[in-house]
Amino acid sequence: MTVYCALFTAFIIVGAYISIPIPIGPVPIVLSDFFVMLTGLFLGWKHGLVSVALYFILGALGLPVFAGGRAGLAVIFGPTGGFLFGNFLMVSSIGFIAGKMKPSIITFIIALITGNFLLYLAGLPWLKTVTGMSWAAALAAGLFPFMAGMVIKIIAAAALGRVLLPRFRQMQASASASADRENNEGE
Repeated sequence: MTVYCALFTAFIIVGAYISIPIPIGPVPIVLSDFFVMLTGLFLGWKHGLVSVALYFILGALGLPVFAGGRAGLAVIFGPTGGFLFGNFLMVSSIGFIAGKMKPSIITFIIALITGNFLLYLAGLPWLKTVTGMSWAAALAAGLFPFMAGMVIKIIAAAALGRVLLPRFRQMQASASASADRENNEGE
């Protein structure tokens, strides 16, 4: 599972590099949240948290893994820091809901909507507080420009989960069985 955690951390990093600044405010359009969604769906809440924590720690240590190749504590505690912390809420809620309910497109959409709600619940107050914006300005800079993209990302993540998650779980099961056989033969 360590390899999967590292792989999904790499996906999140690649998604952060796909960053489009918007003139309205400090929050860019990125694909890292899309990969955080997939991380929750595919790895569940525990291993999803490991992947997001690894991403967060790498950025805190100064590796350029955040949106636009940025890094460091100034980013973590800057205007977009609440969204970075919100990734923990997002991945854990998506992983928890998707893991507790019967896998279906509806389950995935419920999990993904909940995860996005929690992401913005953490990110928007932080943005407002750090920048001194009014609530209207914070919503205009940190939510409204992203709503259409959020819907597209949720639909795409749910579709990918529906198609690829059963194969991913089969692959995990066969790798686990193979490892068990190797361990039993070595005893």
